[in-house]
Amino acid sequence: MVVNGRGLKRMKRRVTADLNDFLTFPAGEVTAAEPFRTGVRTFLLRHALLPPPSSLIPHLLTWQMLFRVGERSGGDDACVCVDVVEEDVVRARSVYCDQCRVVGWSGNPVCGKRYHFIIKADGASIGGYNKPCAGCGAFVHLSDSRCKSCNHVLTTEDVEDWMYNQLDDTSHLLHAVVHMNGYGHILRVNGREGGSHVLSGRHIMDFWDRLCKALGVRQVSVMDVSKKYGCELRLLHSVIKGHPWYGDWGYAFGGGSYAITHEAYNDAIKTLANMPLSALSSQARKPRTHLHNLIAFYQSLSDQELVTYKDLFCCVAKLLHESNKNCAMVDYRPTKKVKFGDSRALCVWNMSDIVSVEEAMFKVLKAVSGSSWVSGRSLRGAVFRVGPPELLEYCLKELKGKQADTGTVVNARYNPDSGGLEYRLEPNSCTTVDCSIASSLTGDNLIRDLKYLYEALLHPQFMVNHVPFTKKDIVVNSAMKILDCKQFVKNYHPENSFIKANPDSLILSCKPELTEENDISPPPELIILPPNATLGDVKNEASKAFQEVYLILRRFQAEEVVGYRGVDESTQIKLLIGSKNESVVNVVGKCLGKSGLSRFRMERGVETWTLDCSCGAKDDDGERMLACDVCGVWQHIRCAGIPDSCVVTLNFVCCKCDGEGGGGDGVVE
Repeated sequence: MVVNGRGLKRMKRRVTADLNDFLTFPAGEVTAAEPFRTGVRTFLLRHALLPPPSSLIPHLLTWQMLFRVGERSGGDDACVCVDVVEEDVVRARSVYCDQCRVVGWSGNPVCGKRYHFIIKADGASIGGYNKPCAGCGAFVHLSDSRCKSCNHVLTTEDVEDWMYNQLDDTSHLLHAVVHMNGYGHILRVNGREGGSHVLSGRHIMDFWDRLCKALGVRQVSVMDVSKKYGCELRLLHSVIKGHPWYGDWGYAFGGGSYAITHEAYNDAIKTLANMPLSALSSQARKPRTHLHNLIAFYQSLSDQELVTYKDLFCCVAKLLHESNKNCAMVDYRPTKKVKFGDSRALCVWNMSDIVSVEEAMFKVLKAVSGSSWVSGRSLRGAVFRVGPPELLEYCLKELKGKQADTGTVVNARYNPDSGGLEYRLEPNSCTTVDCSIASSLTGDNLIRDLKYLYEALLHPQFMVNHVPFTKKDIVVNSAMKILDCKQFVKNYHPENSFIKANPDSLILSCKPELTEENDISPPPELIILPPNATLGDVKNEASKAFQEVYLILRRFQAEEVVGYRGVDESTQIKLLIGSKNESVVNVVGKCLGKSGLSRFRMERGVETWTLDCSCGAKDDDGERMLACDVCGVWQHIRCAGIPDSCVVTLNFVCCKCDGEGGGGDGVVE
């Protein structure tokens, strides 16, 4: 490729034998000494490389950081490349931030830059000399003007298209973005489930959390729609630990859809987690179900009584964690498809088929003399004519804990010699639990049971077949509220680290007040001043900070510090506000001249719209919505009485304009 009439030189690859450890970098005690707007460039200059093609697409500078993973041994090192894409928003293809809009930061002005932090799933880097050809896909060196395979002419537009495709790729192990004002978002985290053989999701989140502290990031949001083992993780994890998975790193309730409050969210978690298992007990005239047997099975494995939903799911999760930890394979994913993982698996056969197989197995066990154990293989072979192999395998896995007749129950143990399970009948009064059965449970078994329990007890759609009628409404509503809360936020409070790193400096939180633009209300910016700073220094530094961060304020000039009108600018600020390390001041100013950047006024964009939903929502929360064709007011599709799965036509009149006082009159295709 030729730029400005000259071919690009091939950069000699930098080789280093001393890489930082991904699992410990940055060191835990390292904290930010300056705001993100300036600290990020300092950090990148110190720890990252700026490979080509920076001269081709300067509005998408790609910095590289290469790490080793853990302690190196024998030269066979696992390496991870972290790309930091510095995006110039003025020239960006997408100006506004959807994540800011739905988390409640839509009123923030558009920042001049945003930084993407990316770990690709294939371990490669976004930057570098080689890029795929837009014609045939073959990799082309940037010094070549044409593809050698298809003769396609490589242009800067091709490279830019490829870069933006990388930013839109959903397969990255990590993709987070931080605006220049220090507000950021986690777009995705994919550990081993995303294909990594080296990093888990916890490794990635630990790294990200340390990085945010070192960079002086202010707040980070995440829309938690992650799933694991076929379960919505924010629901399952909330029941087990009282908070979502991201809560392990300090992420807390940031906003609920459908106007759900923080209090309502916490109440829903407590209600669901503390729901007694006794409410599920089979009544005298009703037969025991698979759910009852499964609860009894895990009760027999637990060293304490399982009283609530939380107790049950904690027990299964603990066993699954131990199974994964003891597994010789690094990958935590099941190595084969789980055939019986769906709660609807019982629908494949009639209950009478299952009962027939179980009774046949009971007869075989009764025929065995004394206290002899029967291997699972032998038991399966003895009843092979009763049902298909899949049904026999299913019944064997569920046999332990089943009552054969009055006074006897099936027990099972793991035989280390044969590597399989063995069964026998024992008196029902026997309370001794063979702990070896817990170690014999495979990851697939536990995942299958966890998914079944999740759907039977937590999933709002499937639980109705298992939860008693008297508890159905409260349990379903609680589960729905938890699922409707997807936005979680962590506030890093970087000002605390600034104070420790600059003990003799003055740290001011400056809030701007524009005399001509009343609708622009950016969050305060932190400025760090020497102890002898004057009132004039405050205005100069505040002006500089807002000019650097926000496009709409590039010509902002602070004219007055509120409360100190008429005070000489040479007066030291500490004489006015005291000797506190951190103080809050309001700065009045205006933008000099016309900037022509009105489209960067807010992250929500330039469009004006009104949201007034019956649930109480007044702002966009990311859920599906539709507007009334008469008044133009938006509301949730669900609140209008239209299922989320339906496609809505353009003909819709809200209840206020309909004049009937009823629900929305949406027309559904």
